Amino acid sequence: MLVHLHVKNLALIEETEVEFGPGLNILTGETGAGKSILLGSIQLILGGKTSRSMIRENASYALVELLFQVENTKARESLAALDIYPEDGQVLMSRKIMDGRSINKINGETSTVSQMKAAAACLLDIHGQHEHQSLLYGDRQLAILDVYGKERILPAREKVRSAYRDYREFLNQLNALDMDEEQRNREKAFLEFEINEIQEAALIFGEDEKLEEKYRKLSNARKIMESVQNVHGMTGYDRGAADMTGTALKEFSRVSDYDKELMPLMETLTEIDSLLSDFNRDLSSYIDSLTFDEETFFETEKRLDLINGLKAKYGQTIEEILSYQEEQQQKLEKLEKFEENFQHLKEKLSSSEVILEKVSHELSEIRKEYSKQLDEKIIEGLKELNFADVDFSIRFDRRKNYTDNGYDIVEYEISTNPGESRKPLGQIVSGGELSRIMLAIKAILADKDQIDTLIFDEIDTGISGRTAQKVSEKMAVIGQHRQVLCITHLPQIAAMADTHFEIEKHVVETETITQIHPLEGEESVRELARLLGGAEITPAVLGNAREMKELAQHQKNTRLK
Repeated sequence: MLVHLHVKNLALIEETEVEFGPGLNILTGETGAGKSILLGSIQLILGGKTSRSMIRENASYALVELLFQVENTKARESLAALDIYPEDGQVLMSRKIMDGRSINKINGETSTVSQMKAAAACLLDIHGQHEHQSLLYGDRQLAILDVYGKERILPAREKVRSAYRDYREFLNQLNALDMDEEQRNREKAFLEFEINEIQEAALIFGEDEKLEEKYRKLSNARKIMESVQNVHGMTGYDRGAADMTGTALKEFSRVSDYDKELMPLMETLTEIDSLLSDFNRDLSSYIDSLTFDEETFFETEKRLDLINGLKAKYGQTIEEILSYQEEQQQKLEKLEKFEENFQHLKEKLSSSEVILEKVSHELSEIRKEYSKQLDEKIIEGLKELNFADVDFSIRFDRRKNYTDNGYDIVEYEISTNPGESRKPLGQIVSGGELSRIMLAIKAILADKDQIDTLIFDEIDTGISGRTAQKVSEKMAVIGQHRQVLCITHLPQIAAMADTHFEIEKHVVETETITQIHPLEGEESVRELARLLGGAEITPAVLGNAREMKELAQHQKNTRLK
């Protein structure tokens, strides 16, 4: 259960801490005192959206912390599946909101909003002021049924989803193939053109690089010839470097015998002369071989233009071009085998539809089985909430098309008066009646899921008198098995409190601050008197409030046990 709430710098709340108890925790206060802010802080842990406007003025951040005592075995198992383990039986969830971002933690470890939402869903369920309106929508009605029977419905629904994925895959493939003959012929002609164009080029891996090297050489042949001839002259024997080196050797030979230290220099110069001679000879051979053939240049340029044209269409490299050709070849083969493939896919689609129909039917039958149980439980719960002659049933229809959630359409139908036929909820129930129906459903699902904490925000909308008394009794009964947090304006519900809190708004100097504090004994009676009598609390109103509190306590101790 939720044992501790800490809120800091959130809207009108400067800082407050609340210790909640077991059973029915009632929160009351004047309109505008900040009850919705307190509830909103809990919703933040459930993954509610954050914004800078939530942070109290002149504060740099807002903080919400919830501490849960987890003793429920099922809740522990659900948390373990999320890799969350209570420490000393407790789970601490916190959310710190700053400008543009939030930091979320579970037991001190940083978590995502989705992880926090999943963990909180294992521990508490919250019913907002307008949530009962969702009961008017078929999708929500079906979701409630699926949650009620989830032990068998969810595995069956997963089979439907898997079968639906296969069905949609074959259907999409078939739709992709389903083109008229003229369109197929156009596609074939286009593919054949592309494939033939690449095939006729007879591409060889790496030839583009060799051709580019050859093209550079041929296109610069004149420059090459001029340069190498100049170099040949500069290094040759006709007043070139080789000639001068030979002359230098003759000079050295005249004196080398006179000084041994000259011998190494003589050898170096001899080596230079030999290298120059070899270089000049190799260069001369290169010049003799260097020719410029216009036809060769034209063919090289033409081949390069062809390859670059293919690159512009089909890929940046020869490898990519040939890979593209292979892909188009496969497409062409599929088109050539169109009738065979089309028929094969039709058979696969038909088989997948048979499977989808089977598992959808199985899911529908399981839902119908659980719907009968849920019908009975809802009728029982509604009778406890002052629906004396209620008749309730879940009606099933079939969708025209398959979905990944089966083919069921459900409609909650109800009759609240004897002799009247059942009709859809939206046609006959008021807002107050809808609130009570949702209360009954919440109580049923809480028992089913063994959720420890239920939170109700003004579940008393649109009810009064005897009905309000019945709702208060129902809340008290739920409180005997679950922790309940309830924001209410009705004294009948507030009187049933096991723990009563008042939410107040104060102006301190120039600041408005919302605070929450527990009410004991006469404080609780005085708050009941305010709910009963409004602004002026007379001794008579106080007496009525005290009597209401005593009667509620007597009911809890006797009749509601």
